[in-house]
Amino acid sequence: MHDFSSYTLIIDARSPREYEEDHIPGAVNMPVVNNDEYAEVGTLHRSDKMGAYSIGVRYSLANIARHLTEDLPKYPKDGKVLVYCFRGGKRSKLWIDALETIGYDVQKLTGGWKAYRRWVNEQLETAPTKFDYHVLSGPTGCGKTRLLYALHEAGCQVVDLEAIARHRGSIIGAIPDTPQPSQKYFDTLLLEELAKLDPSRPVWVEAESKKIGNVQIPASMLDSMRKGKTVRVHADMQQRVELWRQDYKHFEEDPEGMLERLRFIRSLVGGKEFEEWEKLAADRQMPELFERLMRNHYDPAYRRSILREYPNIDESPLIDLSDLSPAGLLQVAKNIRAQYEH
Repeated sequence: MHDFSSYTLIIDARSPREYEEDHIPGAVNMPVVNNDEYAEVGTLHRSDKMGAYSIGVRYSLANIARHLTEDLPKYPKDGKVLVYCFRGGKRSKLWIDALETIGYDVQKLTGGWKAYRRWVNEQLETAPTKFDYHVLSGPTGCGKTRLLYALHEAGCQVVDLEAIARHRGSIIGAIPDTPQPSQKYFDTLLLEELAKLDPSRPVWVEAESKKIGNVQIPASMLDSMRKGKTVRVHADMQQRVELWRQDYKHFEEDPEGMLERLRFIRSLVGGKEFEEWEKLAADRQMPELFERLMRNHYDPAYRRSILREYPNIDESPLIDLSDLSPAGLLQVAKNIRAQYEH
């Protein structure tokens, strides 16, 4: 596979819908046909191949002409350009012919996005196994994510899986107005993060379930994390409630919306317990609601889950986060780095 950093511009010639699902990091979408045009050409191709190609070429030439006028001038004229489409076929060729005619140094990604995707899958079978992981474990709201940020600031190597997934990991963990990446693009972004890391140094992560929202962590990474060193994180309940109030401000305004997402676990926690949640939500007693959710659902559920994944977790060292301010967390992170990275 190419060294993508050697190109001054990478053009993804596919439709916007294909690009949104997954693309090479840093690639710019300059489609030869838009979503509607792509669908039209594909439909016609079933009954009239020549007619479909004729319409497709007309659309493509018009769109490429527009990109040459509006988009290409934003990028340097010197340096190498890489072009790819789905398989490295007609859409790439149309772009390459135009760029070569102008005088650009342009190359095609052999096999297109399909070959790139195959390469990503192959890399994810082995890339995560090259690292020694230090896994932060602790119940919901104990400050694991904030500690992970502080570890990064302190100079540690960190992979924030929830940030890549754009999700906080629980059934209410969707981030408002922030759609998750597709599974394919999550894989792409994860591989990009791993490529930045030094295998000779430990990598800090949070303990996660197999899925974060709608995306799944590669089995190779989960297996490697389970073999890593675990560190337990603790914060008192008052601090945890306050963190929840900060992280889930949208549920402070709409607690009924939160309970609607939790409704499918009603049979798990029991109707009586769920009714107590509903009463607290109706009365807008949010600190009490958050604490009850943690004590009676999240903490027991996390305990069961972490023991399945890390049976010896209780033997792990414990970090007590008594000061969750940025300065306090940074000091803890510096102490951790001094202890674990020699």
